[in-house]
Parts: sequence; structure tokens; C-alpha cells
Amino acid sequence: MTTLRVAMIGYGFMGAAHSQGWRTAPRVFDLPAEAEMAVIVGRNADAVAAAASKWGWADSATDWREVIARDDIDVVDIVTPGDSHADIAIAALEAGKHVLSEKPLANTVAEAEAMAEAAERAASRGVRAMVGFTYRRVPAVTFLRNLIAEGALGKINQVRASYRQDWLVDPNMPLAWRLQKEHAGSGALGDIGAHAIDLAQFVTGLKLEKVSGVIDTIVKERPLLSSGTGLSGHAGDGYGQVTVDDIAIFTGRFESGALASFEASRFATGRKNALQIEVSGDKGALAFDLEDLNSVHFYDRTAPSDRQGFRKILVTEAGHPYVSGWWPAGHMLGYEHGFSHQVKDLVEGIAAGTEPHPTFADGLQVQRVLDAVARSSDNDSAWTRVATGVPAAAV
Repeated sequence: MTTLRVAMIGYGFMGAAHSQGWRTAPRVFDLPAEAEMAVIVGRNADAVAAAASKWGWADSATDWREVIARDDIDVVDIVTPGDSHADIAIAALEAGKHVLSEKPLANTVAEAEAMAEAAERAASRGVRAMVGFTYRRVPAVTFLRNLIAEGALGKINQVRASYRQDWLVDPNMPLAWRLQKEHAGSGALGDIGAHAIDLAQFVTGLKLEKVSGVIDTIVKERPLLSSGTGLSGHAGDGYGQVTVDDIAIFTGRFESGALASFEASRFATGRKNALQIEVSGDKGALAFDLEDLNSVHFYDRTAPSDRQGFRKILVTEAGHPYVSGWWPAGHMLGYEHGFSHQVKDLVEGIAAGTEPHPTFADGLQVQRVLDAVARSSDNDSAWTRVATGVPAAAV
């Protein structure tokens, strides 16, 4: 295998980010296969052709089914709204294409289960599937996970994770697709809360067993879009219902017994992209903030008392995860680099014949946590068990 020909379905904000990853990773890392940006797919012929030209795709198309059926496509990258993830991913896997799907994996547990089952069947034929929880691939986050795995914190006692933004504070923000349940599945909970859940489980190596929480919609009606798509349109005449949540606050208990607190909000005034996690153990603590993404803060409880306190570790050395392909120490990386690392890991997994992580099974597990939080909120915040091997509806 010398070349992987990639088709990307969708061309919004995530399309730009994924294009950056496909374009850059082969020029930074010594990949075991070339990644060719063959075709980008969208419903608007003119708009998707412009995206292809701007982002470096060789061709554009408007029918994803026709593209998946092509013999010259090896990888399908899905960056569409969640309501189409299952149809596209399952069709691509059944056609023998490797799949990268944006998070959350789907809009419902049933869809995510079908996707995970399709990925398991495809894996027996050497076809790989990965879900795009890109923040795992921020070097500081991977380094934090490695420190915990090495025992730097000892026994994990508590986790605090939050993802806070403020882009919906203005009640005149138009009714984009992310605010409609039929397209997005859920709001702050699924969109950014999924990242906080995955991050907490990834860095600790623990799975959430049950949750108790509440979700709410703060602004229930917004102006309808008159032009544009996604988040870039303009307010038109009339108002439409917001059918997803604006904020989710919940607690969780890991399988180990450790407790965690979570917050996902699009109404955190002044917070632009604040994904934060702090993990406390009996030997120390570690903290990370995406708005300071090149560092972690480490507290070593085993140090002499006169030398204790959180210290900042700058994660830019060649020995840190992913960093050796980039710049000299101290030259910072940014948000977009995670997408290049995602491409690196996916291509290496495909070439090696191994499962790239996070798998669709990992994505399904996060989907089940999201579902449990929503069910808890509907049941006066009662503790609700996260489903495992059976459909959530049967739990």
C-alpha cells in the first residue's frame, strides 16, 4: 500500500480543520502511506467546488453514495452533521472503505450501536474505523494521560472536567443546525460535553458507570436563518424553536468508585473554548486547559512540603507526544495540529493493520454516557446507569 485516496463528506468548519490535517500530516510525519486528497463532497455544487479549490482537494462531488461506490477511494472522512453519520459510515464500511467520523459518533445510541457493529464486521476484513475525538491528540493531553498511566498520581480519587463556551449568550444568534435536535442530536451535551467525557475517560483509563445530571435550554427561540449555512448565516424574519440543550451539568461515578463532575455550556460568558480537566490522586494532581494548550500543571504530593505546589510543564520537547515532527522546543503548537496527529494515527493504524483509537466502540460508549445524562435529567436527576453490552432502552 503506497497511497490512500481520501474522500471527505462535508465542508463546514470541521471540513476546514480536517483538510488541514490531511494536507499537513504527510509533510510533517514519515507516514507509511501517502494520503491523497481525492474528492470533497457536499450538496451545493458551487460551494463544495470552492471549498475543494481553497483547501486543496483534487475534485468535488455532490453525491456521497456515488463517491463511496468508486473503486479509487480508500478512506471516507465524515464531517457532516450527526444525523447523517450512521448512513454514510455504515455504507462506507460495507463498501470496504476505512472511515473517520467526527464526534459524537451519532445522534442516538441505536445509530451508534449500528455503526459500532458495522465497524466490528469490517475489522474482520481489515477495514478500520476511528471516531474523531481530536483533543486526545493535543500533545499535553497525551502526555498527561501517560503520566497517569505511569502512576504519577497514584490512586485516582476525583476528576473535574468542563467545556465552556459563550457563543450563544446573544439571544439574537440565528437558529443554526447545531440548535436543532433533528440535525445535531443534542446541544452542549453532545457537541462539547462529549469531548469532556472522552477526555476524562481517556486520561484516567477509567469508564463512567453511572451519572446524575440536568440539562437545560436557556434561550428557547432564536431568529431563523435567511442566508448562509452552519453558524455563518444571517438572521431573517421570524423565530424558530431551539430543540437542544444549552447547558449540561452532571456528576459521574467511575467503575473504580472515583467521582467526577462535568459541565458543558454554551452560555459561559467570557469563555471561548475552555476545555479543562483536573485529575486528583493520592500522590498528586494534574490539570490541563485548552486555552493554554501547550502545558500541563503538575502537583507532586510526594515532594518535600517546602517544595510543593502546582508547577507548569511546557509540553514542547521532542520527547513529548507528537512534538518531534514539528518545531524546536518552546515553539508552540495550536488547535489545528491535533488534526494532523489524527491523520498520522489513522494512516499508521491502517498501514499496520491495527485498530486506530478511539474506535467506534469507544464512540458508542461515550454516546451511552450522553444518553444516560439525558435520561437522568428527565428523571429528576436520578442516578442512571450507563448501558454496556445491551441497548440503552433495555437498561
